[in-house]
Amino acid sequence: MAEHALRRITVLGATGSIGQSTLDVVARHPDRFAVFALSAQRQHEKLLEQCLRFAPRFAVLVDAAAAATLEQALRAAGSRTEVLAGAAALESVAAHDDVDVVMAAIVGAAGLRPTLAAARAGKKILLANKEALVLAGQLFMDTVAGSGSALLPIDSEHNAVFQALPPDYARNPAAAGVRRVLLTASGGPFRATPAEALGAVTPEQACAHPNWVMGRKISVDSATMMNKGLEVIEAHWLFGASADIIEVVVHRQSVIHSMVEYADGSVIAQLGNPDMRTPIAHAMAWPERIDAGVRPLDLFEVGRLDFERPDFERFPCLALAFEALRAGGAAPAVLNAANEEAVEAFLGRRIGFLEIPQVIAACLERSGTLAVDSLDAVFAADAQARDWARAEIRNRQTA
Repeated sequence: MAEHALRRITVLGATGSIGQSTLDVVARHPDRFAVFALSAQRQHEKLLEQCLRFAPRFAVLVDAAAAATLEQALRAAGSRTEVLAGAAALESVAAHDDVDVVMAAIVGAAGLRPTLAAARAGKKILLANKEALVLAGQLFMDTVAGSGSALLPIDSEHNAVFQALPPDYARNPAAAGVRRVLLTASGGPFRATPAEALGAVTPEQACAHPNWVMGRKISVDSATMMNKGLEVIEAHWLFGASADIIEVVVHRQSVIHSMVEYADGSVIAQLGNPDMRTPIAHAMAWPERIDAGVRPLDLFEVGRLDFERPDFERFPCLALAFEALRAGGAAPAVLNAANEEAVEAFLGRRIGFLEIPQVIAACLERSGTLAVDSLDAVFAADAQARDWARAEIRNRQTA
């Protein structure tokens, strides 16, 4: 068996679905990977289990009370893992000199600062936090380029595009002959639901994705197709693709994860069972290939592959994302912040499912007043958009 240098990994967002899948891959390859740090927002019980199994040097909880509880439990168990608390600690374990790889899997704007810290430190970044690019795409990509950091996409769609592009694409994209980047989408749980029934959709129904196991926020984003809209913006920054050559294709089987069409008419696709361990294992071992623990794809079992154009009237969030990408400036940051607030309000039953895009659209109309020429400006735009969204949500509740 070939020997490999042990890569030390920090998992930001270890208790979420991406974090858990990452640790599953780590456990399958103890000769390749060791856990340096694990983080979570406040799920101290789950993080305790992970710390006892993987023995990281550091465990970080953003919530101070949860961190104190975790520290007490680890000491009682005889663990030597050091517990840190607060957002600054996330940046510390992402940029630490002893870290080789950072899995950036914190959902939402909260993941931007630690992911940027990893980029500044020149780490190999496995990017599952799409908001880092939606909020601060130019700033983030400039940081990656300046530090020599390696950036590997984890979203199944972007990982598929990465695999379908030529190896020298990043060095010379103009010569690659790429005509279109085709991002596939399952269509979520409401792909075929009558439009008149969408107004009565419940959070439970929106979170019941037909193909993927995801967190509640991402599940709602899939149901509205905002998740795909954010991926469109992410693809723009990752691959230097304009909005005009990015196309969304509804593919309900979720077997083709995305495609690249070339000038000669060739279309190269990446296929596999819908399991996030595939793109995670690909990025963790890149440029090598390792076992991900995923069941092999049986094309005879799949039987058929279906494709549809997305319905922008049924899924206005997707149209809003394209609008924000074309507008540029603060629009993508406003789109993301307003969406996070609207989804939280929907999950809390304070607004209806169809009101999510209405809240976002109202905020986007005001986005031209904001600038995003620095990280502080990005967060200022994010905060302003949240204020607009909360006010819009309150107005709807009192109307």
